[in-house]
Amino acid sequence: MDETTEQTEVRRQKLSKLKDAGVPLYPNNFQPEHLSADIAAQFGALADDQLAATGGGFSLAGRIMAIRSFGKASFFHLQDRKGRIQVYVRRDRVGEDAYKVFEQLDLGDIVGVRGRLFRTKTKELTIEAESVQLLAKCLRPLPEKWHGLADIEARYRQRYLDLMVNRDVKELFEKRSRIIRLIRKFFEERDFLEVETPMMQSIPGGAAARPFITHHNALNMGLYLRVAPELFLKRLLVGGMERVFELNRNFRNEGISIRHNPEFTMLEFYQAYATYDDLMKLTEELFVAIAKDVCGGLKINSGGQEIDLTPPWRRLPLADAVAEFTGAARSDIDDSRALQALADAKGLKIEPALPHGKLLIEVFEKLVEPNLVQPTFIKDYPLEVSPLARKNENHPALVDRFELYIGGRELANAFSELNDPADQRERFDEQAAARKAGDEEAHAVDDDYVRALEYGMPPAGGEGIGIDRLIMLFTDSPSIRDVILFPLLRPER
Repeated sequence: MDETTEQTEVRRQKLSKLKDAGVPLYPNNFQPEHLSADIAAQFGALADDQLAATGGGFSLAGRIMAIRSFGKASFFHLQDRKGRIQVYVRRDRVGEDAYKVFEQLDLGDIVGVRGRLFRTKTKELTIEAESVQLLAKCLRPLPEKWHGLADIEARYRQRYLDLMVNRDVKELFEKRSRIIRLIRKFFEERDFLEVETPMMQSIPGGAAARPFITHHNALNMGLYLRVAPELFLKRLLVGGMERVFELNRNFRNEGISIRHNPEFTMLEFYQAYATYDDLMKLTEELFVAIAKDVCGGLKINSGGQEIDLTPPWRRLPLADAVAEFTGAARSDIDDSRALQALADAKGLKIEPALPHGKLLIEVFEKLVEPNLVQPTFIKDYPLEVSPLARKNENHPALVDRFELYIGGRELANAFSELNDPADQRERFDEQAAARKAGDEEAHAVDDDYVRALEYGMPPAGGEGIGIDRLIMLFTDSPSIRDVILFPLLRPER
């Protein structure tokens, strides 16, 4: 029998003893009135005589995280949602029978404590227990050296344990929640309306990505989990909702990596009478607001590098970026043969005969993207890879689009929206041809969206920001799995 099984059996035997003694095993009648951090903040600086004057009546509930027994007395640390506090249990204080029950408790058990405050000889603020009540038995031993586990997937798979024993992990997800609240406040203060659009769609649209497929039995129709909310949000622009945003899930049936999870959180927002230039400024304001509130300043650490978020951020055309970071002549970047030769010389494995715009993107992603550490707006994307963006008036082979890169990662994608229904129909037809030719990520044709544009959509700018990657940036997390409570994993074998 392995150690874990042996310890589990001992704990089950203790549970049986408690049951035989008539102790309620999983009661729901304890109402804690205090939190560890609040007690420390309010009473931690008081002198001993002042603590004594507070009297009793303190009640807390939480998990036992450490026990030191001295025969007729014990100390343990109680951990609640705000932190930890020491508890002192004396046999002559709680009574003989109650102390025998306490001796059957283990690390990880959830208990309710009532008592008074005092300070130990080592000056630690402590609750002297008048009673300790078992609220839930922990039947499995807690990991002794959680940080030293070789299998990091165990932390993702058993996130409840990770949160239980690693305070920094809990703080990370508290910070995630705080950032999302800040984002909502940011947009609401600018008169944006938060909305919800369908997650099950009859046509997958809004991004070049493979969707998950499901089926609705009652209607006997196939449906797709959405890859993006874009086309529904822009329908709202048509309807007169001139500033909208949505914070919700997207689903893409693609690979898993430190930057990709098939289910992820996205912020998308759309503003009528705005251009992609306006959104660059708005994006800077958003990131600055988050950095100041969460990190205390505009210089943050990410992946061992210092990143300066002080605006204005660099704005760099995509073709210029490829020339700059590869050392190629700018004229070669505009020539397909020269660009392919550059890719070959750099050892890139790229599908032959790609259209120039797609070839340019492949070279950019492999040779340029990892080097974009400081905040950079890469702008002016090829038309071939931007079926929903507005053409640039001076260079119709390009569109008014940018992607934001920080720390070598793409964090945002935005453009001035295409609102010409004839142009949109033509691009949908081109995407349909590409799909027929085998491009599984080509955009599907959405006839109703074109119909909506025919009613007139105001000129607008729209943007999507990957929330998980944004959280990675502001928490200095190396993997997207670190910032998703329950990332997708293979089933346990």
